[in-house]
Amino acid sequence: MSASLTRDELAEALGRAGAGDRVAFRRVYEATSAKLMGVCLRILHDRQLAEDVLQDTYVTVWRKADSFDASRASPITWLVTIARNRAIDRLRSGGALRRAAPVEAALDLADDAPPADAVVEQADEARRLTGCLSELDERTARAIRTAFFEGVTYEVLAEREKTPLGTMKSWIRRGLLRLRTCLEQ
Repeated sequence: MSASLTRDELAEALGRAGAGDRVAFRRVYEATSAKLMGVCLRILHDRQLAEDVLQDTYVTVWRKADSFDASRASPITWLVTIARNRAIDRLRSGGALRRAAPVEAALDLADDAPPADAVVEQADEARRLTGCLSELDERTARAIRTAFFEGVTYEVLAEREKTPLGTMKSWIRRGLLRLRTCLEQ
């Protein structure tokens, strides 16, 4: 499963987590924990404290996910605000001050998030791929999505469609050729 979620997928997962869906909560965690850990580290400059605050953050998210309102803030903004506030609270409590590094040390802290231009480019490529897939007949598009996005083998696909293996391979090969032509335009 990919850890990255679109804004809408993240908002939906938060809503389901607010209703007690643990799988949705796990998706939220997997998609956002690296970013929130970075927020905590930037403020606290101590990995152990940051991990503690991150845990507190997700406890708060679990308890308050039902209060998230997508019309007021993006899901990541809401999550970062919670993490930031928790980290600042920990700093103010004095527990982190003795171990905190100078703020200049944050300049060397790597941000694992991809650059904004890469995110925009990736989103544009995904839109183009989705558009090109929609130009294929439904059967071929479904077979390609299942094989390449879900990792299902051609043999399993052929069984599901009650089609000979050679036919399934031909559908996918011809579909991929049409996709390549579409994407090269």
